[in-house]
Amino acid sequence: MALLIILGLIVILVIMAISLYNRLVRLRNNREQAFADVDVQLKQRHDLIPQLVEAVKGYMKHERGVLTEITEARASAMRAGSIDEKIKAEQRLSTALDGLRIAVEAYPDLKASQNFLDLQNEISDVENKIAASRRFFNSATKELNVATEVFPSNIIASMFNFKRETMFDLGEQRAQAEEPPKIQFD
Repeated sequence: MALLIILGLIVILVIMAISLYNRLVRLRNNREQAFADVDVQLKQRHDLIPQLVEAVKGYMKHERGVLTEITEARASAMRAGSIDEKIKAEQRLSTALDGLRIAVEAYPDLKASQNFLDLQNEISDVENKIAASRRFFNSATKELNVATEVFPSNIIASMFNFKRETMFDLGEQRAQAEEPPKIQFD
């Protein structure tokens, strides 16, 4: 009788371990799928950037540094291999694009160019899609991180090398996003 109880407990523990492992695998795959969705949007942004740079070049002869930084950041983002590398590279690219938006303010003719406006609208649309994809990715990452840290799945996670994963956050842009907007009345 005692042997059957011990055997029953072992079977239950094995089934629980298998179940927890399978859950961790599903969560990891959900995270990777979520990043694949982000990656599709990032590819669209990468495809639009050369067009934007070309539209801006003629107007911004004195802003070559901004255009160079965007081009280099885009190349770096396209070369990134792992999810973590892509996150860092995309943060740099986002910062470079913000620099372009600031520089554009000094060029009223450029801001009135239909080609530039169309590209800005397309990029804005892609940026919105990227933001939505990032939220989904971060949600999947959070779910995986929680599962790797709570008991008893943390035991299975450590046994099979599941670890806390990186969120896709704003990076350097976080400080800007957390600043309250400046309101001025002229």
